[in-house]
Amino acid sequence: MIPLVIFAATFFVLAVGRIPWLRIDRTGAAIIGATFMVASGTLTMNEAWRAINPDTILLLFGMMIVVANLRLSGFFRLAASWVLSRTHSPPVLLVAIILISGLLSAFFVNDTICLILTPLVLDITLALRRNPVPYLIAVAISSNIGSAGTITGNPQNMIIGTFSRIPYATFAARLAPAAIFGIAIAAAVILFAYRAEFDSAAHVDVPRRRVRVHGPMLWKSLLVAIGMVIGFFAGIPVDEVALVGGAILLITRRVKPEKIYRGIDFSLLVMFAGLFIVVAGMEKTSLDEHLFATAQGLHLDRLPVMAFFATLLSNLVSNVPAVMIFKPVMPHLADPQQGWLALALFSTFAGNTTLLASVANLIVAQKSRHVAEITFWEYLRVGLPITLLTIAAGIVWLSITRT
Repeated sequence: MIPLVIFAATFFVLAVGRIPWLRIDRTGAAIIGATFMVASGTLTMNEAWRAINPDTILLLFGMMIVVANLRLSGFFRLAASWVLSRTHSPPVLLVAIILISGLLSAFFVNDTICLILTPLVLDITLALRRNPVPYLIAVAISSNIGSAGTITGNPQNMIIGTFSRIPYATFAARLAPAAIFGIAIAAAVILFAYRAEFDSAAHVDVPRRRVRVHGPMLWKSLLVAIGMVIGFFAGIPVDEVALVGGAILLITRRVKPEKIYRGIDFSLLVMFAGLFIVVAGMEKTSLDEHLFATAQGLHLDRLPVMAFFATLLSNLVSNVPAVMIFKPVMPHLADPQQGWLALALFSTFAGNTTLLASVANLIVAQKSRHVAEITFWEYLRVGLPITLLTIAAGIVWLSITRT
């Protein structure tokens, strides 16, 4: 019972986000849960160390270094400004925002893209005297959808990629088309939901903004990023590619390393390590057997069933912990690869359900709250139909492409 109590308490804090009167956040809950798994004798220290999946940690760490270099060089703002400055009507501006957010999120982690695009989109829409809310919601939703297309799009996909060992090219070939369908659905729903904003024949000229770039750093970071993408599709282990790319970018005499380190979310890395240990402790009990029996009884192999439970758990405890909960069950499915792909797609699409369902959504809301308030209900009336439609499209796509 002790490991089960530790597991339940840890995931309770992950679900609620924090315990205010104790000042325990999600990372703290993972650390405490992992520590108690060892202290209770459920795991030895060696078992706890072995439970941590280094491939996932190194992949995420390497990607954080690369993204930090691209951000500091000015690449993201330069790319977004170049695309957006060539739009001349509100609908085209919306579509451009959706495309640039979705595309960049597919390769460079969606949370980072939201951090960079939100102030830029806010500045542009306010300068044009447009309602910023639909454009900001588009940033969050399209970043979530676009990130579903590759292993490097978001943290949960990185976990799934390292657990499942699905090649990067195979993962992208199966899920990138579903992400493209999802982007189209999101654009259509937002255009319909905010008809008053987009029905007008207004002509807009997005002001060209001078973007400060660090030329040598920009080219070096861009070349390394392109090389990494080639390495991913060539079948080289993604964690090795990301780590080598990050190491190359740390060899510099132009940028202080402290600036790069500030772009690394060490608390997220620690949370991942703690969750690996907590789940390993849970696997020492009979709970994983019960989960397996439950999965068989619920026919988790069926895509609609997987979609339902992936969406439910992702909204209850967030998508990374949800993937961890599914981990013991996946190898027992009739088609584990199909199961992992479905989990990656549906747990990511589930992040669009409510404002609280994804860190990307919260980033956009927090970064824009001083000018444009995105309320829970404002987001829900767009996010919920997009979630339902994209998941339905994902079910159809995975069904017809099943090998």
